[in-house]
Amino acid sequence: MAKDFELSSTNDASLRTKVFKYVKSQIINGVYSPGENLVESKLAEELKVSRTPIREAIRLLEVEGLVETTPNKGAIVLGISSKDVEDIYAIRQLVEGLAARWAAEKISPAEIKELQKLTDLMEFYSQKGDQEEVASLDTKFHEIIYEASGSKILNLTLSNLHQFVQLSRVESLKVPHRIENTLAEHRAVLNAFLEKNPDKAEKALTEHVKQAYLNIMSHRAKK
Repeated sequence: MAKDFELSSTNDASLRTKVFKYVKSQIINGVYSPGENLVESKLAEELKVSRTPIREAIRLLEVEGLVETTPNKGAIVLGISSKDVEDIYAIRQLVEGLAARWAAEKISPAEIKELQKLTDLMEFYSQKGDQEEVASLDTKFHEIIYEASGSKILNLTLSNLHQFVQLSRVESLKVPHRIENTLAEHRAVLNAFLEKNPDKAEKALTEHVKQAYLNIMSHRAKK
């Protein structure tokens, strides 16, 4: 059975969802590359499930624009293009600052403490050269801010956008000094929260997202 895929339920809807989430994560993380053909029988064998949940998962992936089904070719992975990354970061620059503004007014001491802990852990793992763990901790840092904003819609929107650029973020963290800059940007956001300053928080997080975008696009241009 595929690594990270656990079959613990026989419920059809639950199984379909698990297959969908697994294949989606494999596409987002670059395991299934753009242009690759998702063969139902091969996936069914890999995941030890029937072809029905595979077929249903592929339909959901097509709705999300991650695959395209064509006659005689089946499901082809589209993945996340440079244009997709550009669009996602343009939206994040506009919306994530709002999340920081709202969070600055509502964030709890416990959430601030968790943000400080995550930033310290990011520094620890950066010294070990573990970019994947740093990216994972960075995701958690942003998710706490989304949650602290107090908006369910904003939280859901930004969490979905953030996951789509996971692979690009891991790759970009390998660029010299990007992790150090990320840590400095996170601490600027933290300071704004400690001061309960919405304007400063919005500006700091918007700048962080902007710098992350510029770094990713620069990294992609050199590939």
